[in-house]
Amino acid sequence: MSLLADLQNINLSVSTEKIIAEYIWIGGSGNDLRSKARTLSGPVTDPAKLPKWNYDGSSTGQAPGEDSEVILYPQAIFKDPFRRGDNILVMCDAYTPGGEPIPTNKRFNAAKIFSHPEVAAEVPWYGIEQEYTLLQKDVSWPLGWPVGGFPGPQGPYYCGIGADKAFGRDIVDAHYKACLYAGINISGINGEVMPGQWEFQVGPAVGISAGDELWVARYILERITEIAGVVVSFDPKPIKGDWNGAGAHTNYSTKSMRNTGGYDVIKKAIEKLGLRHKEHISAYGEGNERRLTGRHETADINTFCWVSYRFFLLQIYMLCSFSIPLLLVVAFSAHKSFYLTIF
Repeated sequence: MSLLADLQNINLSVSTEKIIAEYIWIGGSGNDLRSKARTLSGPVTDPAKLPKWNYDGSSTGQAPGEDSEVILYPQAIFKDPFRRGDNILVMCDAYTPGGEPIPTNKRFNAAKIFSHPEVAAEVPWYGIEQEYTLLQKDVSWPLGWPVGGFPGPQGPYYCGIGADKAFGRDIVDAHYKACLYAGINISGINGEVMPGQWEFQVGPAVGISAGDELWVARYILERITEIAGVVVSFDPKPIKGDWNGAGAHTNYSTKSMRNTGGYDVIKKAIEKLGLRHKEHISAYGEGNERRLTGRHETADINTFCWVSYRFFLLQIYMLCSFSIPLLLVVAFSAHKSFYLTIF
């Protein structure tokens, strides 16, 4: 092992009670992550006991140069899989010095909604399936693809094994274990339809914790790909043509949906969502019009529909925005349990 690696892996607890806290926040694009580290006098497990911090918002696109101070409020703590020991990762959101959430702080309003007594009583569960693409760093071309060329057509890569089908599994497995170590409720991983594309699932997670866990899981993935010299892309359609895009299918349920009569509650919720489809789709980020075309297992971006049987008319299922999976329809009959999958 090199001296540099030795120094990176020093066990701080041998010589000091101090720990390192890596503060993480969402940058100005709404998709990029930023972080910086600070020393604390000892271990901390409660985010309320962590100090607030600051950064230059003019350098992240979140404040003007003449008034660039932005304040970080610690919101959630995770174990640090890179430094290990008592060192921590801290998910933060961002505020003005006067205590107002900055425009890119979407967590603030979400936390207010999730903390409302009526919402909290429904114990909302989320299961988020985050797809991503691994790219060769110097050419921005999917990992495992010939530079400037294409692999064989889609088909053998989804959940595939073998050096000619699975590209980047070492990164994927490292990320899986690092998330488990950190305390993220990561529930699985799999290779996706396009070669070089993968997915990890976070959840079930309750309320605001689903967002915190997903963002920190993405942070850990960015750090691992940084070490590996590979670029991770969350672009909805990284490669044009007859290739699948990358999304984040979201499974959701409330207590009422999971109880007796839940099927009717789900249908009412879907009907309400359908009335605001354009408003919702506009908030899902940029570039989705390139992915949501009605092809490659997607619904058309302008079309709202749903189906309750996963096996019922496969073509309809592929083109729908929402699905109540067949296995859960069966489970409902036996165990009074339901949830909704958002495509």
